Amino acid sequence: MNEYELAGIETIARGVCVRDGKVLLCRAKGGASTYLPGGHIEFGETGRQALVREVREELGVESSAGTFLGAVENMFMQHGKRHAEINLVYSLDIAADDAASLSSREDWIEFEWRELDRLDAANLLPTEFRALSRWPDVRFEC
Repeated sequence: MNEYELAGIETIARGVCVRDGKVLLCRAKGGASTYLPGGHIEFGETGRQALVREVREELGVESSAGTFLGAVENMFMQHGKRHAEINLVYSLDIAADDAASLSSREDWIEFEWRELDRLDAANLLPTEFRALSRWPDVRFEC
């Protein structure tokens, strides 16, 4: 059991990085679903700090977390167990000259750029994130 399972509810910082009508998404290799880049907020971190750290760890690039877009609660089953998470969502700017060539530094995940008007085909989870097709007017709330 890891520290997040002990807490019962995971708190995650996620970023919305949009360039040229496409949003950056992440997926577990071989997985059927995508999600916004980011990760768990560690004790003592703000959501923005966690997001910048996760992008550095997963993509090896610097970034900045901007406007708070809202929060999305999510409950789901994973490996036969109930899970709950609260996603704090921020705008995200990645300081990469060639953003199209971003690749994961972690063996278990991969990144892709997806057209905002094709998010349904990406099986983006939680489903509330599919409202990104209305970017930049979208705001998330519980």
